Amino acid sequence: MPPQLKPKLIRRILLFWTTLLAVVMLGRPAIAFLSPPMQAWEAGVQKIAQMPQSSQPIRGVWLTTNDIPVLRDSSRVQSAMTELSQLNFNTVYPVVWNSGYALYPSAIAQRAGIPYIHQGAAGQDILADVIDQAHRQGLLAIPWFEFGFMAPPSSELAVAHPDWLTQRRDGSQTSGSAAGEVVWLNPFKPEVQQFITSLVAEIATRYDIDGIQFDDHTALPVDFGYDPYTVAQYQKETKRSVPSNPRDPAWMRWRADKITDFVAQLNQTLKQQRPEAILSVSPNPYDTAYNSFLQDWVSWINRGVVDELLVQVYRWDINSFTNQILRPEIQAAQTKIPVAIGILTGLRNRPMPMSMIQSKVMQSTAQGLGVAFFYYESLWYDAPEPVAERQALFRDLFGVPASRFSLRRQA
Repeated sequence: MPPQLKPKLIRRILLFWTTLLAVVMLGRPAIAFLSPPMQAWEAGVQKIAQMPQSSQPIRGVWLTTNDIPVLRDSSRVQSAMTELSQLNFNTVYPVVWNSGYALYPSAIAQRAGIPYIHQGAAGQDILADVIDQAHRQGLLAIPWFEFGFMAPPSSELAVAHPDWLTQRRDGSQTSGSAAGEVVWLNPFKPEVQQFITSLVAEIATRYDIDGIQFDDHTALPVDFGYDPYTVAQYQKETKRSVPSNPRDPAWMRWRADKITDFVAQLNQTLKQQRPEAILSVSPNPYDTAYNSFLQDWVSWINRGVVDELLVQVYRWDINSFTNQILRPEIQAAQTKIPVAIGILTGLRNRPMPMSMIQSKVMQSTAQGLGVAFFYYESLWYDAPEPVAERQALFRDLFGVPASRFSLRRQA
């Protein structure tokens, strides 16, 4: 055997056995556990649902503020898009809303007192550059509102608009998050809704986007919503006092339904500007999304107000990961819209071994699910293995192109 063929052959042998193991493991029947808000769904889903035949599987990656050194350098953006295209990725999700700042020159944000701080090294518009370079390489570009209703308490947005914030029953306004201490914009207040929808309309009008994505922060922690405005609205609509228990079922349902209505409003705003654009959502698994953050993404899909679903399953334990992707609500969603699993490819202080990523991708694709990775630099740069080795293994995972670029429509 020629020496140069050995590494590739070894990779393909390992890939075969990993795939076989994933298929065997995932042949187990899924255990249906449906919380009350999901009763309208088909609880007895047993067959593996497949995405619509007209769709290609999502192979995406989030471009985060961790990737700012790349995003600010146009030549590095070009190289990144070329690499992703050559490895048969098909979608990028560049961050446009983070920590109370827009990552593009937004007139809407500046009118709200938010400075523009994230321009490119040569003064270029980062978002315009990413979209242009992505399209040149046949990749969809779907800007991502990472922080949603969340903002740092010291941000210009929070300081300038304290009346936009909500609170707990005891009056406290901050909570912990992966991004540190944050406050929450009131998702029920018209001024907040107008601000977010105006950002969406601005992006959809100014940029050749393929869609917009909102994630697990277009939500509200279950113990928030006790601000005077929301309390008054609840009493006005229900003729009842707000329960002291934040997990009261009727109180949770009222708030979740309001967030669902806002998602529908986002969809309408986007489609008014670009009828063929994708409204993408990337929430947590359903039990966490609803019970902890009032995101009823099952209802979003049932109402037809979202176009693709990426469920963040950022698990280090493979058994926990497997249990989550077998959930019946994910299988049911696959019969309606394209669905992918968000896979963590590592953190700066905790890299993810490629063997774990391979296993998760195999298990997801065995279920007919797409995949999206958090985040770009951790794909092969902030990683324990050499860059060339990681890229070669991704090339084996995505051996066949799956272009979504044909989905693009000019508004």
